[in-house]
Amino acid sequence: MAAAAAALLLLRRRAGGGGGGAAAVWRAQRPLTFDVAVVGAGIVGLASARELVRRHPSLTFAVLEKEKELAHHQSGHNSGVIHSGIYYTPGSLKAKLCVQGAALCYEYCDQKGIPYKQCGKLIVAIEQDEIPRLKALYERGLQNNVRGLKLIGAKEIQAKEPFCRGLMALDSPYTGIVNYKQVAQSYAEDFQEAGGTILTDFEVTNMEMAKESSSESADGLKYPVIVRNSKGEEIYCRHIVTCAGLYSDRLSEISGCSPEPRIVPFRGDYLVLKPEKCYMVKGNIYPVPNPRFPFLGFHFTPRMDGSVWLGPNAVLAFKREGYKLFDFSTGDFLDAVTYSGLWKLVLRNLSYGLSEMYRACFLSAQVKQLQKFIPEVTINDVLRGPSGVRAQALDSDGNLVDDFVFDGGSGDIGSRILHVRNAPSPAATSSLAIAKMIADEVKQRFEL
Repeated sequence: MAAAAAALLLLRRRAGGGGGGAAAVWRAQRPLTFDVAVVGAGIVGLASARELVRRHPSLTFAVLEKEKELAHHQSGHNSGVIHSGIYYTPGSLKAKLCVQGAALCYEYCDQKGIPYKQCGKLIVAIEQDEIPRLKALYERGLQNNVRGLKLIGAKEIQAKEPFCRGLMALDSPYTGIVNYKQVAQSYAEDFQEAGGTILTDFEVTNMEMAKESSSESADGLKYPVIVRNSKGEEIYCRHIVTCAGLYSDRLSEISGCSPEPRIVPFRGDYLVLKPEKCYMVKGNIYPVPNPRFPFLGFHFTPRMDGSVWLGPNAVLAFKREGYKLFDFSTGDFLDAVTYSGLWKLVLRNLSYGLSEMYRACFLSAQVKQLQKFIPEVTINDVLRGPSGVRAQALDSDGNLVDDFVFDGGSGDIGSRILHVRNAPSPAATSSLAIAKMIADEVKQRFEL
């Protein structure tokens, strides 16, 4: 694998010109070959690659990542919460994988010496009409086998969170926080130590079957799938697994899959408490989710570095990797606004969407939401913080796709590709459990 990586590095140094020159040098150097290529070095892709190489040590594996660093997008722009599995429908895959994944995450962090904090979470009811929904969440959590759940009253809320006000709360003591970028990096190290190869700055733009009559006919028979990047560089492989997050739908279309479910990007903007005010929050504080709206709402999230994030909101992003308010991509924007599913979602949630857009523009409106839980927070206590972009899978009827979606391509290449079309939140928490499921699916589909 070291020789393979050196060959690619040599290619990149020598192919400084256009795509034609790169392809010529690539052929001269003889392309890299792998049994399985995993596209996407986010936390799900890296966890899956790690699981695959551990299960099949005699095979060769590569991870292909378009950025120069790993876990650069969703995996590096999330709240860092280790979720416990309260919210999800009992018996659903999300519920099962979250509970299993949280346990595996804590175990993995202990084994690797990755720091985390089991700081707990309170889901707080601030209005009387929220209490029945809170109790229903408690019952749901029990059905999902979430550890340590209990309902507490106003005095117990203040004992745990002295500045928080509420009528009743659901206490989840095993909810925690971790730096998921650090976790993802550790997965990558495990993968490489087991013999896997990671190729960064490799943006996949095409996947096709090799022609047997080509000059690489020997490799074309054993490794019949060509994966080509934006620079014209190629690798050959037997099978492909895509875990492409914000671009999962586009990679699927390249191989002839249905364009649905479509990925619609939603940006979440956080505020941060000023350092001298972080003492007001000890653990995670969440609202009772409103079933009429698709997102969880504003919450208080302590971070491993001692900071406290507040939010996020949820607004349509005009660029799939647009982390700033005015980031814009014409292609991404048109892709979203010409999709009928988005307009159906917008019309069903028009007042909610307008409120989110208003809060995104005016700091005072966001602070007003926070004051419902911690009245002492003022506009002088907060600063604008980071943002993340969520890859929300959406069907043509405007429904949020809430569970995992696997897909294959069409034609000869179809039997050699597994697309992870949707790995919804809490995918970071569930990453090791998701990886086991993907590895099972790979073994079944590809008969490894």
